[in-house]
Amino acid sequence: MILIINPINTMLSYDKVFANNKEWAAKHKATEAEFFENLSKGQSPEYLYIGCSDSRVTAEDLMGAGPGDVFVHRNIANMVLSTDVSSMSVIDYAVTHLGVKNIVICGHYFCGGVKAAMTKGDLGIINPWLQNVRDVYRLHADELDAISDENQRYNRLIELNVIEQCVNITKNPSFQAAYGKGSEIAIHGWVFDIASGELLDLKVSTKELVAQTKETYNLGY
Repeated sequence: MILIINPINTMLSYDKVFANNKEWAAKHKATEAEFFENLSKGQSPEYLYIGCSDSRVTAEDLMGAGPGDVFVHRNIANMVLSTDVSSMSVIDYAVTHLGVKNIVICGHYFCGGVKAAMTKGDLGIINPWLQNVRDVYRLHADELDAISDENQRYNRLIELNVIEQCVNITKNPSFQAAYGKGSEIAIHGWVFDIASGELLDLKVSTKELVAQTKETYNLGY
């Protein structure tokens, strides 16, 4: 699919971004004069949020959070891959240096990345990335293939993908180091329903996730 962008509308939209920024900054300064001065002193978020890059899903908005509350990493289909230096670095910094207490993997219904992974055909450069979602399908093929309704199967794969990324967090050496030293860091799996605006808590158990992977992926804790 080729996306054609109108350069005039792009310029207007670009200008609007800066106009919106000025309004946003002025609003905060009006209610708290030292707001940005305090932000500049550092951050100590309680949450690391790993979500999808989808433009409809913004962490702070759906959580009702503000600047400084959430450390955010986003990629296609909210993946946690040991080969992805970006996400591994984010997790290490959040856990080791920021001391976050909660790691959230948040997927969403109507996820284009998961939908693409369910289709056949060559999708180009995105193939290696989507292979990881297809691996989730392979792991849960019996359950997924038993679902006759395609939309329900799609939604269930989105949920299972979130759960598998939660499992992947427990394989991360930075998480293992913190958890092994007695950190109370917790892993959460969420799905955002774009159609309703509500969050679904998949109620994963950090203790049970660790138990699944500790023997095989134990790096010293």
